[in-house]
Amino acid sequence: MRLVVRTVSELCITVGAVIVLFVVYVLFWTGVKADHVMDDQIDQLQEEWARGSVRPTASGAPGASATAPPEPAPYRDGRPFAIMYIPRLGFTWNKPVLEGTETGTLKKGLGHYARTARLGQKGNFSVAGHRRTYGDPFKDFPRLRAGDAVVLTDGTTWFTYRIDKGPYKTVPTDIEVIDPLPRKSGYTRAGRYLTLTTCDPEWGHSHRLIVWAHLDSTQPVEAGKPAALRR
Repeated sequence: MRLVVRTVSELCITVGAVIVLFVVYVLFWTGVKADHVMDDQIDQLQEEWARGSVRPTASGAPGASATAPPEPAPYRDGRPFAIMYIPRLGFTWNKPVLEGTETGTLKKGLGHYARTARLGQKGNFSVAGHRRTYGDPFKDFPRLRAGDAVVLTDGTTWFTYRIDKGPYKTVPTDIEVIDPLPRKSGYTRAGRYLTLTTCDPEWGHSHRLIVWAHLDSTQPVEAGKPAALRR
């Protein structure tokens, strides 16, 4: 009997230790790895931009306007093409945006829904991100409010979007949230929109949280940072 009790106790201790290690892996190590990977993606983008390997998209004199630049070249699957900043989530918050929403892609940063509009163009530029794990990019998603800025750059242009509605809670099958004119967004005519999506609850995926924004202004990078990123 003592042998049985001791064996069961040791087994419980071993299982407990495995569970603790798994939790540490999920909560800490995946985040450390993801932060490193996302930093690498941003470094890669900035090196490409420094070499001048992106096609210019801005035209005209420096300054802010709501006019979208010419359509960019096609994005490459699984590759970064922009950096996103959301001041509401902290002035040090910045994440790479990659093409596609496959599991492997979302481990490297935010993912652009491939069949939605390109950055700054007519339609609905839609982006997904993890709420938890892999760097927790959208951990504080529920803090977003109407009027908040979402700023992106593709190396030549700054795009400032302003949130109009959200966070809106829905189910994963509600794919119309990334339509060119999402029915529940409140928009009544075609425009240049942005949709952000993430999972809900914080450690689950039974629902989705959505915010919708419109393109408020653009300006060439040589004009300096947009007002939303100035402290």
